[in-house]
Amino acid sequence: MIHSMTGYAAVAREFPFGMLNVELRSVNHRYLEVQFRLPDDVRAVEPALREMLHAQVRRGKIECRVTYSVTPGAHKAFRLNEELLLQLENVELKVRTMLAGANQLSVADALRWPGILAVEPLPLEELQAACREVLEAALREFNAARAREGDKLKAVLLERAAAMERRMAEIAPRLPQVLAAYQERLATRLREVLGSGEDERVRQEVAVFATKIDVDEELARLTAHATELKRALAAGGAVGKKLDFLMQELNREANTLASKSVDLAVTQAALDLKLLIEQMREQIQNIE
Repeated sequence: MIHSMTGYAAVAREFPFGMLNVELRSVNHRYLEVQFRLPDDVRAVEPALREMLHAQVRRGKIECRVTYSVTPGAHKAFRLNEELLLQLENVELKVRTMLAGANQLSVADALRWPGILAVEPLPLEELQAACREVLEAALREFNAARAREGDKLKAVLLERAAAMERRMAEIAPRLPQVLAAYQERLATRLREVLGSGEDERVRQEVAVFATKIDVDEELARLTAHATELKRALAAGGAVGKKLDFLMQELNREANTLASKSVDLAVTQAALDLKLLIEQMREQIQNIE
């Protein structure tokens, strides 16, 4: 299966302690880069979440955003800061001793004092299990979206590869005729310059130039690279880097084909191949 490096997924789940939301979004990148945006309440589970992402994604720049909100009415365990409460009582007694008519603090006033009451933190094991559950669900959606996009990219690449093969099949039969016509023209010009008595030298020069313009090897390598491209797409997996390398090789052979061409049709075919290769290269930048 081919995966795109571009994807998005968002999953929200409600637990007894509150609501967890995990959002994943990614764009293409040479390597795997993961950025987390986590609230302080779940910061401790980042290593576990990072491990899960690295196990299922090979390349791309991924942003993982986790939000946590307490469910209204959810049970919360409070902890009374007794030490701070005693300090507050001592201060209150001292103030009332020094200021006549000072009002005594009520229970409500004391409980509203910053730091007197604290919500007991959620056990790390429970929080980590919840985060892993939501991230696992988000990863399923995320990978499914990337796979759908990957199927589209694969179809585009196979169509372009087929177009390349058709174009090469069109010019291959012309090559012997092109080569023979070029040799004849070159031999005629050389005889005009060297004279008719230099037939052996003319043949040697024609043979040398014919070797320089022979593009059979370039067409063979273009065909081999196109075949390897289809094989890699059929095999699937994280083939983006391999496909990018194949595009470099295809482009080099197409450039050589164009530079050695002595026929307008072959030159036009080389330019068409370069256009198809560039179109494939742009798509491959998004493949994992």
